[in-house]
Amino acid sequence: MLQQRTLKSMTRAVGVGVHGGQRVELTLRPAPPDHGIVFRRVDLPQPVAIPLSAEVVSDTRMATTLSPGGDPGAPKVKTVEHLLSACAGLGLDNLTIDLTAEEVPILDGSAASFVYLLQSAGIELQDAPKRFIRVKKTVEVREGEGERLMWAKLEPFEGYKLTFEIEFHHPAVDQTGQRVTFDMGSGNYKREIARARTFGFSKDVDMMRARGLGLGGSMDNVIVVDESKVLNAEGLRYDDEFVKHKILDAIGDMAMAGRPILAAYSAFKSGHALNNRLLRALMADPANYEIVTIEDASRLPRGLSELAPAW
Repeated sequence: MLQQRTLKSMTRAVGVGVHGGQRVELTLRPAPPDHGIVFRRVDLPQPVAIPLSAEVVSDTRMATTLSPGGDPGAPKVKTVEHLLSACAGLGLDNLTIDLTAEEVPILDGSAASFVYLLQSAGIELQDAPKRFIRVKKTVEVREGEGERLMWAKLEPFEGYKLTFEIEFHHPAVDQTGQRVTFDMGSGNYKREIARARTFGFSKDVDMMRARGLGLGGSMDNVIVVDESKVLNAEGLRYDDEFVKHKILDAIGDMAMAGRPILAAYSAFKSGHALNNRLLRALMADPANYEIVTIEDASRLPRGLSELAPAW
């Protein structure tokens, strides 16, 4: 039987939110079987808990934001996608995530710091079967036409792989890889995807800051691109870091399902909003999917069945 996973011990980090710029303490705690991944705002007079589901996503501008019941007026947890991507990359099922402010810390702008934190705490198997969402029918969402066309879809697949294509029409981005397929079953998430950082364009900085966004961003946690080149002195971590970060984000956005997915995800110019629409479309019809357990772990690729080693 493929078992659920949690942490062996508690672990902490302190950082700032990339958009709000506010200092935040992050505490990751083990949780019992069938608990799921739950965010908690512990800075509020009455702590607020937000379990994962597609319906709790209340804002997708620049990042994925959650609030109880998806109520935009309720307490929020912002920029969850990099941490959730790391959790999915390591196959974690049960975790309590405590925050002392409304935004998950950006750390280095990728998922690598979260992977390090989680693996340093250790990952533990639990006495309960791991439950997957197996996609049975193709589900697709589309937006725009012609040059503005974007789409994302999930198709039946015995495993979990992601294909993403970007199109920015920008010299610095165009000279890198525009399309990547990554199979989570390879077990190479940490090496091939986790280190891809978020990116932004210098021309947008003033506009974003006027809207209260990007206040915690710097070249320590964002790839910054001007009209023609990457401004970060160290350059890119991968030749195709831009599109790999979009896959990293998509893994985090799909983790909002609350259970690991067995499917092939593919997308063209998608983002947090379209990813959430895709997940909602999947879950809207019970005929689209089934909840399954895996009795024989050898039926799945090793990256989905083997326990990640301690860092």
